[in-house]
Amino acid sequence: MPYQSVNPATGEFIGSFQEAGDTELDAKIKTAADCYVSWSRGLFAVRALVAHKAAALLRHRTDDFARPVTLEMGKLIAESRAEVLLSADILEYYARNAEQFLNPQKLHPQIGEAEVQSSPIGVLFGVQPWNFPYYQLARFAGPNLMAGNVVMVKHAGCVPQCALAFENLWLEAGAPLGAYTNLFLSYKQVDRVIGDPRIRGVALTGSAGAGKSVAAAAGANLKKSTMELGGSDAFIVLEDADLEMAVKWAVWAKMNNTGQCCVAAKRFIVVNELADEFLEKFGAALASLRPGDPMDEETTLGPLSTEAALVQLMDQVKRAISAGATLVLGGGRIARPGSFMQPTILTGISSSNPAFREEFFGPVALFFPVQDEAAAIALANDSDFGLGGSVFTADIERGKRVAAQIETGMVFINHPTWTTPELPFGGIKDSGYGRELSSMGIQEFVNKKLVRVAPLHAAA
Repeated sequence: MPYQSVNPATGEFIGSFQEAGDTELDAKIKTAADCYVSWSRGLFAVRALVAHKAAALLRHRTDDFARPVTLEMGKLIAESRAEVLLSADILEYYARNAEQFLNPQKLHPQIGEAEVQSSPIGVLFGVQPWNFPYYQLARFAGPNLMAGNVVMVKHAGCVPQCALAFENLWLEAGAPLGAYTNLFLSYKQVDRVIGDPRIRGVALTGSAGAGKSVAAAAGANLKKSTMELGGSDAFIVLEDADLEMAVKWAVWAKMNNTGQCCVAAKRFIVVNELADEFLEKFGAALASLRPGDPMDEETTLGPLSTEAALVQLMDQVKRAISAGATLVLGGGRIARPGSFMQPTILTGISSSNPAFREEFFGPVALFFPVQDEAAAIALANDSDFGLGGSVFTADIERGKRVAAQIETGMVFINHPTWTTPELPFGGIKDSGYGRELSSMGIQEFVNKKLVRVAPLHAAA
């Protein structure tokens, strides 16, 4: 049974959920397609009322929504609450701004008049991951529902209660049946949905392997797609950086959501002048984190999302060490119930080590001392991924020059890569394509229709 709630902090099995049969799936797609006809023709103001109500419900019942996140995938309860509120921010942002973002664009042809109109395209299908069980859904559903599309979502198998809670949120907010549909599907059924002619777009957040599979299916069916496929973000510390600030943000960048974040800092690249002191302070801060019940406000280190995730991560560390990496801190399981791993630092990682190319999705930091700024940029770019990155320096103009040379979709200066509704989110290379959030995110799944008015007797 692929849809199961298991508390990763204790290993306790909570419950399982049945996959949809093909008959049920077909009925849900029909409901969504029927809903699109009326939803897409409605006013922005009508859709905005629903989105505002959904955001208000998230704010009013923050703890009710936060607890299933912590229960199902182990996020610290304070971080779960923050995710609920961020999701509300996203829904409110698009409720306020969608109409403006999609206003017709006036063009200026040599003869006559022209404009580009933005209109919805239909039923969209999203495949979403477990690490941010509401935020991922909000950034897919918020802009697309406000644009007049309807959405169907296959969520990750380990967060079924979160998946159902988000579907119920839209129904309680007044969305018609079919506007937002949760689907408990098998992987085989994913291809069936993508191939259905009523589905007009596909969005995935997940691994590069999943992206290749879903993007191939979407391409074979001529469906527009967006892919956000993880990263191996560089956290660059130049010699003029404020060391205390850099260490503080390094801990947050690595350990937010126990390191299970696409834009978590994964490669710490520090210029030699600060390298030893940075490593000492960074290691001490990671070692001081306290594992425990993620529902407890005093806990500072939560579990990994599943036992399988823990086993995979420890295997990556073992292979890295076998290939010559040096273990500075941690590296193993914490002796307590649940899927807890010690915060870990690896260094001495050569370009031939498999760890050099892999994404470590958890509390594992790769540390690289480098000669200078040029070496830091070259190492940051020597990655198959290109999602985010950060640069720490006292000279903001220098930071901007470095950022301009880093090959990613996002670079933050004196702050780890992060997300807010008004900032576009997405990457390049194996981190995928397309953008979510901001004014750019709502443009991905709309038809940009040229409407041209020419004089009756104008030349062709």
